[in-house]
Amino acid sequence: MAGPEAANNAACAGGLVPLLALGLPFAPPTAILLSGLMIHGVTPGPLLIQNHPEIFWGVIGSMYLGNIFLVILNLPLVGVFASITKVSPKYLMPAILLLCVIGAYGENNSIFDVWVMLAFGFAGYILRKYDFEPAPLILGLVLGRILESNLRQSLLITGGSILGLWQRPITAVILSIAVIAIVAPVIIKYAFRKEVTGFVQQE
Repeated sequence: MAGPEAANNAACAGGLVPLLALGLPFAPPTAILLSGLMIHGVTPGPLLIQNHPEIFWGVIGSMYLGNIFLVILNLPLVGVFASITKVSPKYLMPAILLLCVIGAYGENNSIFDVWVMLAFGFAGYILRKYDFEPAPLILGLVLGRILESNLRQSLLITGGSILGLWQRPITAVILSIAVIAIVAPVIIKYAFRKEVTGFVQQE
């Protein structure tokens, strides 16, 4: 129990470093945290410590307190936490659904919010059933507005020319890496499929 828990805590703390320092979420939890901060008018990045030191040090302090309370609770209650995994899904799922409905309705006392929650839950089930990764979707929803705003500013600077984005060396390198990251998996998958097809035909 100690090994996986230590690894989980290290991953959570490590994921906050690029978020707080650069404003870049590399995981769905940090993307959700980024969206929450931006809703409250806080933009993570290099100036976070200067502009909002209370938030930065509050996050750091909460990590320390969280680990302390985790040790206090885990030592005597580790057996109880482990027994939760033995609960049958037919009892666990209705309880989770009930809590979701209560939370969605209690936000604005609106049944419409409940239907929205159910619709997105069904959409998430379909995406998971067909092996769609949720992480890119969450990152796209969170970072999409930032991307559009910065792209609009860049196009205003370059006079509306897309090619102007490639004139800066750093920008050109980053965009090239992004293009390669998008195109390479498709090419590799196509080449692998072609190789497998040729091998089967030879057999």
